[in-house]
Amino acid sequence: MFAVHLLSFYFSKLQEDQIKKVDRYLYAMRLSDDQLADISARFRREMEKGLSNESNATAAVKMLPTHVYSTPDGSEKGEFLALDLGGSKFKVLQVKVSEDGKGKVQMESETFPIPEEILNGRGTELFEHVAESLKSFLQQHHINHTRKPLGFTFSFPCVQSKIDEGVLLSWSKNFKVRGVQGNNVVQLLRKAIQKVGDVDVDVLAMVNDTVGAMMTCGYDDQNCEVGVIIGTGTNACYMEEMRHIDRVEGDEGRMCINTEWGAFGDDGVLDDFITSFDREIDAASINPGKQLFEKMVSGMYMGELVRLILLKMAKKSLLFRGQVSDALRTKGTFQTKHICLIEQYKGGLENTKEILEDLGLNPSEDDCIAVQHVCTIVSFRSANLVAAALAAILTQIRENKKLKTLRTTVGVDGTVYRTHPQYPKRLHKVVRHLVPDCHVRFVLSESGSAKGAAMVTALAQRLESQRKEIDDTLATFALSPTQLQEVKAKMRVELERGLKKDSHPTASVKMLPTYVYRTPDGTERGKYLALDLGGTNFRVLVVKIRTGMRNSVRMYNKIYAIPLEIMQGTGEELFDLIVQCISDFLDYMGMKNTRLPLGFTFSFPCNQTGIDKGDLVSWTKGFKATDCEGYDVVDMLREAIKRRNEFDLDIVAIVNDTVGTMMTCAYEDPKCQIGLIAGTGSNVCYMEEMNNIEFVEGDEGQMCVNTEWGGFGENDNTEDIRTRYDREVDGGSLNPGKQRFEKMTSGMYLGEIVRQILIDLTKRGLLFRGRITERLKTKGIFETKFLSQIESDRLALLQVRSILQSLGLDSTCDDSIIVKEVCGAVSRRAAQLCGAGMAAVVDKIRENRGLDHLEITVGVDGTLYKLHPHFSTILKDTVRELAPNCKVDFILSEDGSGKGAALITAVAQQHHIEKQEPH
Repeated sequence: MFAVHLLSFYFSKLQEDQIKKVDRYLYAMRLSDDQLADISARFRREMEKGLSNESNATAAVKMLPTHVYSTPDGSEKGEFLALDLGGSKFKVLQVKVSEDGKGKVQMESETFPIPEEILNGRGTELFEHVAESLKSFLQQHHINHTRKPLGFTFSFPCVQSKIDEGVLLSWSKNFKVRGVQGNNVVQLLRKAIQKVGDVDVDVLAMVNDTVGAMMTCGYDDQNCEVGVIIGTGTNACYMEEMRHIDRVEGDEGRMCINTEWGAFGDDGVLDDFITSFDREIDAASINPGKQLFEKMVSGMYMGELVRLILLKMAKKSLLFRGQVSDALRTKGTFQTKHICLIEQYKGGLENTKEILEDLGLNPSEDDCIAVQHVCTIVSFRSANLVAAALAAILTQIRENKKLKTLRTTVGVDGTVYRTHPQYPKRLHKVVRHLVPDCHVRFVLSESGSAKGAAMVTALAQRLESQRKEIDDTLATFALSPTQLQEVKAKMRVELERGLKKDSHPTASVKMLPTYVYRTPDGTERGKYLALDLGGTNFRVLVVKIRTGMRNSVRMYNKIYAIPLEIMQGTGEELFDLIVQCISDFLDYMGMKNTRLPLGFTFSFPCNQTGIDKGDLVSWTKGFKATDCEGYDVVDMLREAIKRRNEFDLDIVAIVNDTVGTMMTCAYEDPKCQIGLIAGTGSNVCYMEEMNNIEFVEGDEGQMCVNTEWGGFGENDNTEDIRTRYDREVDGGSLNPGKQRFEKMTSGMYLGEIVRQILIDLTKRGLLFRGRITERLKTKGIFETKFLSQIESDRLALLQVRSILQSLGLDSTCDDSIIVKEVCGAVSRRAAQLCGAGMAAVVDKIRENRGLDHLEITVGVDGTLYKLHPHFSTILKDTVRELAPNCKVDFILSEDGSGKGAALITAVAQQHHIEKQEPH
């Protein structure tokens, strides 16, 4: 028994001695945690260099754009062909993807060898051989009766400017085919297919094998956003944010980047980690100084690295008692497959002995232990280096997503990863150790990169057809210059019809007189009470205007909410609430006994027969109070004051918010003679010549006309530009058929138009994976403020996704891009329509005055104009294009409706006094 223990101790000691001997000899290949972290940081810097336009030319890691913009979502379907060219053989496959909820994939494939003379020959011969083999496959499988889309996996570094184009940068993996470098390999393949004839295929996509691996795994696991190959060669790809890829236009979404990490170190950044053995391997290769990381990592070089180490150790009498065989001296006799056999858990030492004997050596037990440890150090270093570079990619993705913890999947392929008994476990362990904040699932790419090429082709086909459907949908919102000119011309006709006595009753643009005869001239002064009703909030203000000084207005106000039941209750209830709010305000200000002149901003269409007389034409903006339409609003307010019997007020003027806006801005800029509201509602007013207003007495001077242009289109003259979504929104509104222009241009409706489009696109499977949530079905859930937020140039897609998530919409990156496009199409059309309407107004004013060129200012208010990032710019551009003879400035109104009401009251009082005075 003691003898057994002694023997066991002796064997362990022998094994330990052999391992220490190898460790000492190969100390430079054993990498510490700190060294791996350093390598990872270096690779991250190399990635950044490759992504940047400025440094890409000199970057070793080329970070090539692939023009693959997303991973599969499981809805891909159809029959595809795939070609996989990346080694001494190539594969042709037929891939059938069925969309039955389980995403079944059926494949038939055939492998064709590439003769040595073709590998060393011309490019035309290589591609004709591939085309002939493809033809033979199609004939054997009776596929050639219909045109099939084909995906091409080409496992060499290429520059791609689109998905179906790839210019070869350089060959790797012992390929020496002439006349291909610098050429588009897809074009070469297409030419060869054409020359061979009878091959009815459409080459839709070219992908790198690494991308193929990611896409293959991505079909089964939609969290997969990294692909790694560890085989004959090595490489990685991952989904990068477009905003980081300088070399490709556009900042939205993501694109798969083919890192070409095999060249990491070609610029000297790994020199302190490259050993003398690595340098010898490199010097004897067909591309010295190139692909240095690949030469330290991949299956093509690992076996040769072990052979060199064993040869040197034998020459130093550290192995095989100093004996060296001819086979050990011969390049290529020790291969990576031998490392896999030697490192097997069981039978590894027996395999070692057999392999060494085949090389003409006579190894002892301790030789076998030492050789096994050499293999372990070489393969472990490979796994360590891959883990360090992969850790950099995972950190980049985690930081891109602004996550504390990343959960992701890495798709892996390659003979080393597949066949080495311990490589996967080592790689996984080191990655988890280096990036503990990344929870990584590793998935073996079951059917290799060719299935991935078919997936990319399926994806390209799906995205192309989806893109067309989305483009066709949004095209209905795009207005051509001709259409905008037509809108301008029709608006001009309606402006004229609204001013004429005979056509006024049937005009869709009502052109209501306001009895405001001029804009402020700076002489206004006094203390005024102002009311402001135009939405769910009601304001009461005291406005003090000091004379002789512009910008000398002081205001005090209080805001009151109007409940929905009052908005849609009786008129008496509404006006009683208004008077109650006035009473509260006068108490608050200590002004109950002061009889101030009052201006009432009432932002609804009114037929005015005097400055203090206005019959409500129709409610808008969600109001529906009964017994108001057709009645004088001022009378209703006076009646409510009488009912309360607490105070008395001198109601001088009823004012529309648009007019208030014009007056406020005119107080600052005398050239301001137009008011525009672009907010919850949409409207314009302007100073019209009295002789053009046929239904108001008097031909002298001017009067401000409240166009109420929101009704434009009620006589069906905008039907050619209305979409089915506009009709849907109109049909679901409180006033179907009314305010059609407003429903296409104002904040109250734009979000609802977007919601209708999103529902339709989701039903058609183009958004949110076809899943309509209850929240999305809720009317009004998509507020117009979301358009302003989503379209902000400063907002990354991640923030767009969080806005959508707050609405219960679980969106992908692609969904976020589409939602942003939808918002853009809807708001752009709104701004252009407002611009076309404004062009009609300014041209009318110019012609009224008989001018060749008009300079005028528009006073603007409204949240859409103020808060939307692009609305004001598009509006101004449209006016400039459609009214080239008018120089139009736009100024923002500061508190138009309150200050404006006071100014109108002041102007009205002055006008009244002037009329009383004898001439």
